[in-house]
Amino acid sequence: MNRRMASRSVSLTSTFLLLAAGGAAACDNDDDYQDAGFYCADANGVVVDEDYCDDDRSYGGSVVPFFIWYSAAYTPGYPVGYRLPAGGNKFAYNDRAARQSFGLPATGKIGNGTIKTSVVGKGGAAKGSSSSKSGG
Repeated sequence: MNRRMASRSVSLTSTFLLLAAGGAAACDNDDDYQDAGFYCADANGVVVDEDYCDDDRSYGGSVVPFFIWYSAAYTPGYPVGYRLPAGGNKFAYNDRAARQSFGLPATGKIGNGTIKTSVVGKGGAAKGSSSSKSGG
């Protein structure tokens, strides 16, 4: 009986270790921290000149329909006039808190196609607006 109990204990311990290792591997492959590409675009996701998203620029107090769009699917090189691939998110170009949550400068111009490493999932995505919303 003693030998049988020891065998059962080893079997349970091995099973537990395999499950724990699998859980750790799943955490290592988690996509919470992905790189993201950033673009200055209008409300429809059409890339505009990055100068429009420079919050140091004055627009005379009117509402400016420009946003910083971001997605793990965005790569560098989309030209002005290009419609960004579906699935991105956006925030107002002058939203300092959102900029900083992604590791971007709080003010100033952000170059189109900027890639930031391991930002999606660090809280920035929760602060960004879904692409289905019209304002930010």
